[in-house]
Amino acid sequence: MTGVQGRVDPAFEAVREVFAANLSEGRDLGASVAVCVDGHPVVDLWGGVADERTGRAWEQDTACVVFSCTKALTATAALAVARDVGIDPDEPVARWWPEYAVEGKESTTLSDMLTHRAGLPVFEQPITVAEAADPELMARTLAAQRPIWQPGSEHGYHALTFGWLVGEFVRRQTHSTVGDYVRGHFGADLRIGVSADEAARAARLARPPAAEMAWTGDIGSIDAAAAARLAEVYRDPESLLMRSSSNPAAAYNHSDVLAGGWPASGLVVTARALAGFYRDLVAGKLLPQAVLAEATRERVRGVDTVLQLETAFGWGYMLPSQNFVLPDTAAATAFGHPGAGGSVGMGDIDNQVAIAFVPNLRRDWLAGDRRAYDLVAAVYDCL
Repeated sequence: MTGVQGRVDPAFEAVREVFAANLSEGRDLGASVAVCVDGHPVVDLWGGVADERTGRAWEQDTACVVFSCTKALTATAALAVARDVGIDPDEPVARWWPEYAVEGKESTTLSDMLTHRAGLPVFEQPITVAEAADPELMARTLAAQRPIWQPGSEHGYHALTFGWLVGEFVRRQTHSTVGDYVRGHFGADLRIGVSADEAARAARLARPPAAEMAWTGDIGSIDAAAAARLAEVYRDPESLLMRSSSNPAAAYNHSDVLAGGWPASGLVVTARALAGFYRDLVAGKLLPQAVLAEATRERVRGVDTVLQLETAFGWGYMLPSQNFVLPDTAAATAFGHPGAGGSVGMGDIDNQVAIAFVPNLRRDWLAGDRRAYDLVAAVYDCL
């Protein structure tokens, strides 16, 4: 096991201790964590193994795919573009995407898409990895579908379709992919779509032994009824949860998937770069503070039609809930987005805090990951 490297402000030594324990006690294989406070980096750590097949060490610039952490960047891009072109997220999508206004979707708004209320969490037909790399095709496919529920009437997590729905707004207004827009406006190290060489240098995802896998984590964030609902949808291949997360079916260690620029799940990034994104976001550099305040205001909360857990959303940002479990010290003011397998990116406007955790050991807990939870708790204890 490669030891912890990097730097930490002495006031945040507790974060290093938690991070080191996760690695030494086997909860992590390889990972990085970064924290900024008041615009300044106070934690930038990495360690462990980037590829368990070869023993390649996790280095300072090792990036890893962070799955749904991507959604926060795609949402921010859409909100920045909406402000620039003067489009209200509550206006019907038909104003800028007339082909979408069919099959009962005429009243859908960008706000519906950002809050997972669009009613299109799944593709009706199988999607290949090659097709998923074509955002115009993905948008055309979704525009032709009938929603599963009346748009705006309920919310259900759009695991993959979120990116192509919200991303289509960015594409139509800027004639750029989400990946190109994010790199050009938010930072060159924020890569949604990478080259084959970049994919080869990225950390390789791994899984713990089957006995260590669980649906609900070990934070105690859900009750028995919610756990039973979650178990039921996991066992049913036709459930919305399984259909929404498995089409397109892909292995995220493959370079063609990482090259595809999937705008809901394809960000390949270091913790340093992801924390830097949230640092700039909470400081008002990416969105005006008034826009960010509106974007992080709670717009939906309740049992998610797809995940069957409580979720809560602003405009694209996830808020603390059963699916985004944070310690009480952070839950009142934080926002961001977790990703499958344990990654997390988050910001806190009131405390001017930005945190990112990027692991390659996938622990598919939908109701909280102890590794990220303990790191966030340590950060807030040090403030």
